[in-house]
Amino acid sequence: MDKFVIRGGIPLHGTIETSGSKNSALPALAAALLTEEPMLLHRIPRVRDIKTMQRLLVDIGSKIEVKGDTVCLDTPRIVSPEAPYELVKTMRASSLVLGPLVARAGRARVSMPGGCAIGARPIDFHLNGLEQLGAKINQEHGYIEAQAADGLRGALIKFARITVTGTEDLLMAATLARGETVLENAAREPEVVDLAELLIKMGAKIDGAGTSTIRIQGVAKLHGTPKGGHTIIADRIEAGTFLIAAAITGGDVKVTHCVPEHVRALIAKMQQAGVEITEPDASTVHIRSSGKLRAVDMTTEEYPGFATDLQAQYMALMTQAEGISIITETIFENRFMHAQELARMGAKIRLDGRQAIIAGKSDLTGAGVIASDLRASASLVLAALVAKGETVIDRVYHIDRGYEKIESKLSRAGASVRRVE
Repeated sequence: MDKFVIRGGIPLHGTIETSGSKNSALPALAAALLTEEPMLLHRIPRVRDIKTMQRLLVDIGSKIEVKGDTVCLDTPRIVSPEAPYELVKTMRASSLVLGPLVARAGRARVSMPGGCAIGARPIDFHLNGLEQLGAKINQEHGYIEAQAADGLRGALIKFARITVTGTEDLLMAATLARGETVLENAAREPEVVDLAELLIKMGAKIDGAGTSTIRIQGVAKLHGTPKGGHTIIADRIEAGTFLIAAAITGGDVKVTHCVPEHVRALIAKMQQAGVEITEPDASTVHIRSSGKLRAVDMTTEEYPGFATDLQAQYMALMTQAEGISIITETIFENRFMHAQELARMGAKIRLDGRQAIIAGKSDLTGAGVIASDLRASASLVLAALVAKGETVIDRVYHIDRGYEKIESKLSRAGASVRRVE
């Protein structure tokens, strides 16, 4: 099992390039199941979750060719419309194949995802929506079986709570349903918009992506991507992580190939904290930090609010800010597990339900810590970059799920980060 060994206290300087979005690439890959024609996707990040999804699609019947960050998928027929527990347990986004399989093959058998370290991620939204589209759902032996032998039909679906994967799953299913489907209280995240744009290139009729109401006019068949394919958007969570890395170390860094508007909520908080931020062009954010930070409260919200996937990283930043800051987590009920590991490094954090109270500035010191989930592992890397001495982070397979060679990118900006087996 790999570990990171990080020596802190080095300000970052230079340029860090953002990869394509993992959370956008996963539904884009699943969309290949909607058509029998080839699909070409560019800027697919080479991370563990993507490899898991590709394995699942091959089992279902896809032929996949990977060249760098370009992936060509061809699914002329569905061989086995099933997502087994062995794959779903390692990546909950595997449930994204549910809607496309039912829409195209008329049936799907997908393992229940089970527990999640950061809290409940109910799949009920997916299932209720598919039932409203006409699918018959049965749950037994840990699997969900969905059938729609006569195809799906359009419906009005109002989500009881905003759900990104639920919106994406039902958006894909509705493209092949008869008639009109309306998704109300839909997620507005950039990843949903990117998926909609891909589906439109494939012949889907979609209006309203990026708003809380999405309308889909079902079509009989989708084709593959145009000759040039589809390019995945930049990973806003990776970009945000690098912005915080520059700020926490007192560095001078340009984060490139990103979309500043997608991290606007984070930029606003960092500016309030005293970080100098400019945008030299439409795809670059330039951070200059003296290392002198002010405490700023933050509450996670659905997009365009502050992303829950950046909460752990922001907590690491606030350990270096002067004063008391309060972080309120509204999306997941158990997403403060990194606080205990940060405390091992010297952070002063008190938890009170869904709030974390951070007293700064803390003099962090290197320690042995354990990553509990993807974003928690990123917060430990950030803390280690500013800590005195050497930090050893165990279970970095968590960070490999969503960050493409993060140790190499940080090292090129001057950080002392090495991977050891």
